Amino acid sequence: MKTFSYTIKTSQRIDLFLRQTLFEILKADKNFESKKIAVSNSKVRRLFFSNCVRVNGRVIKNPSYVLKVADKVEILFDSQKFFFEKTCDDVDFELTQNDILFEDDYLIFVNKPHDFPCEKTIVENRKNLHSQVIEFLHKKNPELRNPPYVGMVHRLDKSTSGVIVFTKSRSVNKAMFDLFDSSKLDLQNENFDFQKKVKKTYIAIVENSPKIKDEFIVKQFVNRIAPKSSQCKWGVVPKEKGMIAITKFCVLNRDKNFCTLEAIPITGRTHQIRVALSSNGFAILGDTLYGGTRRERLMLHAKSLEFVHPVTNEFLIVTADEKW
Repeated sequence: MKTFSYTIKTSQRIDLFLRQTLFEILKADKNFESKKIAVSNSKVRRLFFSNCVRVNGRVIKNPSYVLKVADKVEILFDSQKFFFEKTCDDVDFELTQNDILFEDDYLIFVNKPHDFPCEKTIVENRKNLHSQVIEFLHKKNPELRNPPYVGMVHRLDKSTSGVIVFTKSRSVNKAMFDLFDSSKLDLQNENFDFQKKVKKTYIAIVENSPKIKDEFIVKQFVNRIAPKSSQCKWGVVPKEKGMIAITKFCVLNRDKNFCTLEAIPITGRTHQIRVALSSNGFAILGDTLYGGTRRERLMLHAKSLEFVHPVTNEFLIVTADEKW
């Protein structure tokens, strides 16, 4: 990792400055052919995510930051790592009508496969469910000049399969965000589950243990415990440093080796179910990030979503069977 320092002579956006500057650095490197050098926006953004850009000694995170004349810019840069692309273990997936669980003029429910990201990442040309839904709807309505609108109101982990809903109209976005917002719940009230406007039900498989009660609730304070530059990992933290996470569990089936659990998250924290089980010694099968035994996939599935449609007032229960 080398440090390159510059003094700005002309006011400009920092991302534009970086693209040109990195091109010049790479062109001067004998290990690269100038005709094959490509400094894309996504590669430039990695430098911001990795705290590798400083202006006047201060780390800059915003790619649209405007540099002023005489600013001192430092770039921490490794040309070999810059071109390294992490190989993805995503499944190869094309959305078809068979994957649509429910659709009307306002909402579309999809059965998401495991090991497939919900939305765009910094890896260029990586398939994701959001873009697949847009493409699917556009093919259904080829007369549209522009791709149709598709909004995201909640997400599933890349490794988790099951029900996810997207909006097809901006007019329902606020109502849907309000439905999924758990920040206004009175979490001190033991009847908090009756306050929720959306019921999310998951299925998880863990190794069987006599310590697993038929019904139990996990209440804990959680937050991210891994650095931002590494794989996302959450954990239990002191109350003053975390956000409360509440999940209800009940046993659906158990045998000698395995236990199938129903999980109903009351709050909506990142990796909430995974952390709740792992912190109690019952890591989900396939969840190697949280201490689970290795499997071909994470054994966590979003079984159903239940809520009142914000426009039609119809009570919806949309379900996707798990395919282990």
